[in-house]
Amino acid sequence: MSATSSTPVPQSERVPVGVDPTRASIARVYDAFLGGKDNYEIDRKVRDGVLAEAPYARHLAYENRDFLIRACRFIAQQTGITQFLDCGSGLPTAENTHQVVQRVNPDSTVVYVDNDPVVMAHGRALLEENENTTLVSADIFNPAEVLDNETVRTHLDFDQPIALLQVGTLHHFEGPADGPAEIMRQYYERLPSGSFVALSHFMDPENEYTAMARKAEDKFRHSPMGSGTFRTMDEIRTLFGDLELVEPGVIRLADWWQDGPRLTPLNEAQHCIAGGVARKR
Repeated sequence: MSATSSTPVPQSERVPVGVDPTRASIARVYDAFLGGKDNYEIDRKVRDGVLAEAPYARHLAYENRDFLIRACRFIAQQTGITQFLDCGSGLPTAENTHQVVQRVNPDSTVVYVDNDPVVMAHGRALLEENENTTLVSADIFNPAEVLDNETVRTHLDFDQPIALLQVGTLHHFEGPADGPAEIMRQYYERLPSGSFVALSHFMDPENEYTAMARKAEDKFRHSPMGSGTFRTMDEIRTLFGDLELVEPGVIRLADWWQDGPRLTPLNEAQHCIAGGVARKR
């Protein structure tokens, strides 16, 4: 999920054990886009390279985080689900999944899944005093590795509905074009009936904003991070398989149940990320 670089690391940047600061990390690049401090020079190099070609790309991260919050709040308030499996959770930032859903129901259980050493170190420290929230290390692109994880099986009851979150993750899969749809099919196959899924993905809108999307894609994929594919709306829809989409379906994140009326026009990046929420019958 990252690529090698020879960029030196300033002595002033403390590096946790097990972390290679010469390799860009998806979680740390995302943190850099959000203005966080848990990133290194190599991660900021990726961010700055993308912003040089696509100045509004920072808003991809903002839209993704805002959608996560709204989708989690909707599921927690409207479906009765109290179990959440957050894949590719990334570094802790404002309004994490457990904070959103446990505000609605303090008994909600949240399992975060990631395989970045920095995420594991920061996340475990954050969650030490939250008995209903845990963090496991697993490859989110290997559904069996996640779903058969002993900690996941201990904390989640697979006889009851579960909310699966794949927010801003699948565009970082590097492999066959049908890989993301197959990954999600394997997850859906094992989710209990009545489960919900929230998913978002970088999008090529196939209009005047396509050039911006493709510039950003080129920078992401040819940067030290090495991933960031922009798929079309139809391609993103296939990621939901035969699940029942919640209205308004798969749509630009900026249009998915915003908290109020839109008073300002969308910027370029807001046209280039889409997603939705769906239910397994």
